Amino acid sequence: VQLRASGGGLVQAGDSLRLSCAASGRTFSRYSLGWFRQAPGKEREFVAAISWSGSSTYYTDSVKGRFAISRDNAKNTVYLQMNSLKPEDTAVYFCAAKAGGTYYRTYLGPGDYDYWGQGTLVTVSS
Repeated sequence: VQLRASGGGLVQAGDSLRLSCAASGRTFSRYSLGWFRQAPGKEREFVAAISWSGSSTYYTDSVKGRFAISRDNAKNTVYLQMNSLKPEDTAVYFCAAKAGGTYYRTYLGPGDYDYWGQGTLVTVSS
């Protein structure tokens, strides 16, 4: 499967952005999905994940209550709605997909995922 992330940009603190990740492939509905980010000079870190059933989501503590992950299987797309953005959210954001897995599980480690998008840059100014 191929993933294409979009929606990044330059915003001010407190603003919102919605990232999208469009996937190719006919079995998108059976992929667990996640968003990760990598800030300059730092390792890639987990942000959010959604199970392939859509029934489960999970967030890293720093984005809980501000970010929301969702999926639209009819459009083969996963979204990351980001509200109340902070300068520390500045990073390249990557979407990722995991084939198979358990329908209700979310996956948190980069090594859990099989496919990655190219990344989209989010810059939050103070």
